[in-house]
Amino acid sequence: MTESEKIAYAKMFIDKLANGINPLDDTPIPDGDVANNIRLSRCFFYVSEILRQAVERERKKEKKKLEKELKKNRVPLSLTEEELQKFEYTDFPINSTLLARKINALAGDLRAKNMARLSRRNITKWFINMGMIEWREWEDGKYKRYPTKAGEEAGLVLKYWNSYGKNSPIIEFSKEAQKLVIDNIEAVIETAAVDSAESFDIEEEGEE
Repeated sequence: MTESEKIAYAKMFIDKLANGINPLDDTPIPDGDVANNIRLSRCFFYVSEILRQAVERERKKEKKKLEKELKKNRVPLSLTEEELQKFEYTDFPINSTLLARKINALAGDLRAKNMARLSRRNITKWFINMGMIEWREWEDGKYKRYPTKAGEEAGLVLKYWNSYGKNSPIIEFSKEAQKLVIDNIEAVIETAAVDSAESFDIEEEGEE
C-alpha cells in the first residue's frame, strides 16, 4: 500500500464518522453516542479536507517518482523504414523544434512504447558534431549558432528571429537538410542517447 493509499484509507474512516456512520460496520451511530456530535462532525469534515490535500500531494510525488523511473528506463527512439517513409518534407525551411516534433510523431505513442523523445538540441548537436553548425559571437556578446559553409551547402538556412524588438540569429532546415536528418536518423538518435547522459545547454530557439 502506497502512502497516498494509506492516507486515503484513513480519510474514508474520517468521512464516515463525519457523516454519522460507524466506520467499522457501516451502521448509523446512535443518537447520544459521543461520536454523534455536531462539533465532532465539523472537526471530522475539517480533518477530511486536510487528508484530501495530503492525498493529492502524495499522489503527485508518487507520479513524479514513477515518471522519473520510466524516464530512466526509456529506450532510444526507434523508427522502421516504413515509418521513415511517412515523413512529410516541407518545401520551406522549418526550425529544429518542428523538425524534432515531426520525427517523433512517426513513432506514434512514445509514452506507451517507453521511448525517449528526440529533441531539437539532439538534432543541433549532431550538426555541430558534423561540422555543419558552429558557435560565433553575436552583437550582444553572447554566442549563437551559425551554419558553416558545409552546413549551408547541406541546406541549413540562417534567419533572424525578432524577440522583444531584438534580432537573434536562428537556423532553419530546408527540404534538403530535412532529408539529411532522415537519411542519418540512426546517427542522430545515437547522438541523442549520448546527449541524454550529458548536460548540454542550448538556449531556446524562436519559432515563427
